Amino acid sequence: MTVLEDRIEMAETTNEQALDEMFEALEREPFLEGYKIEIVEGAVHMTPQRDVHWAIIRKLLHALEDKFGRDVQVLSDVRIDFPGKRNGLCPDVAKLRDGAERDDRERWLPEDIEFVAEVISQSTAVNDYGPKKGLYAKARIPVYVIADPYQGQVHIYTQPKQGKYHVETKADFGTEIDLTHTLLGLTLDTTGFPRG
Repeated sequence: MTVLEDRIEMAETTNEQALDEMFEALEREPFLEGYKIEIVEGAVHMTPQRDVHWAIIRKLLHALEDKFGRDVQVLSDVRIDFPGKRNGLCPDVAKLRDGAERDDRERWLPEDIEFVAEVISQSTAVNDYGPKKGLYAKARIPVYVIADPYQGQVHIYTQPKQGKYHVETKADFGTEIDLTHTLLGLTLDTTGFPRG
């Protein structure tokens, strides 16, 4: 092992330990019940869960189950560590590839994610449209969907290459979105997505 490889491994280990320590400290706080907690680029973000948020997540989960069956590997608000400095993300919806397994630390790997969806909260929208979109593109997640109840729009990002999504599509709530050309192979019906 070279000195550089040794330093990179040590930095990654230190980063993971620091991220673990941050989450462990936050999990000990009883007043955080009802909040989604993420660490994006080393900054802690806490968002209260709202009914509009959950209603959209449920519709996304049902769409995936309708297409792939009830045993599809889908996560919601489960920590997944992404490369970079302290990125412990908890996507609103993440579909894993068939056969995905946890690593030796019992964590899911970003490279096993085929689809991610985030439902915008006013306080964290800048993360979903910014650093998180970049992290998902760097991880080469094929389809990233942002549901924005404030705009009443869905933003679909596909074709990740060199750390960026190269195709963006927008659609208003209440429309059917054709994702049959993507790995998902489904049409996403946004009828009933609440605004708000």
